[in-house]
Amino acid sequence: MTKDSILAGEVLLVDKPLEWTSFQAVSKIRFTLQKELGLKKLKVGHAGTLDPLATGLLIICVGKKTKEISTFMGQAKEYIAQITFGGTTPSYDLESEIDATFPTEHLSIEAIKDVLPQFQGVIQQYPPIFSAIKQGGVRMYEKARAGEEVVVEPRTVQIDEIEILSFENNVLRLRVLCGKGTYIRSLAHDLGKALNSGAHLSALRRTKIGSFAADGAKNPIEWSAYFKYSLED
Repeated sequence: MTKDSILAGEVLLVDKPLEWTSFQAVSKIRFTLQKELGLKKLKVGHAGTLDPLATGLLIICVGKKTKEISTFMGQAKEYIAQITFGGTTPSYDLESEIDATFPTEHLSIEAIKDVLPQFQGVIQQYPPIFSAIKQGGVRMYEKARAGEEVVVEPRTVQIDEIEILSFENNVLRLRVLCGKGTYIRSLAHDLGKALNSGAHLSALRRTKIGSFAADGAKNPIEWSAYFKYSLED
């Protein structure tokens, strides 16, 4: 990788760490590249936000490759989701605390298998109020955190595959293959409702975007070290 190749455009496969925002990952890589290459400005952007409590593949485009961000965003994404039954949270994940508890004695893997088909294909989904969607120029999570009323409209999304990986102690692990705009947090919340037991997303990892996989991707610190010691003139 050289200065010229970076300016011409590079696609970086980043393994976003837990509690990092996607913006922080982009900023770390931009700052390091600008410093190492002596640039005042450099276009850097990501192709699809990952929540702070999610880990996994984040495609970061540099230089002229930023023009292809929308193409990457439109590709199918694969996730490994951990869903915990018995309680809901306002954010549908662990960003907020449990606000209601529900019975779980009736849950079984057979019951889960019975309701999963209703979440596959082209479906209507309500995004969490704690999401980055903008309303009137303000992100919904900013309104929610400020205690303002947030009106959520359903969105059409596509979920191509849902595979049960395990179910034990009220914790379900799924592999989900879905299209752009799908919220796995909403899937967790809606699955809890369908099973008459509240649920929230307790862990999430994005494993694939199109043909790109998280295996072998570097975290932002590793990319920063790579740029410092491996860039050629």
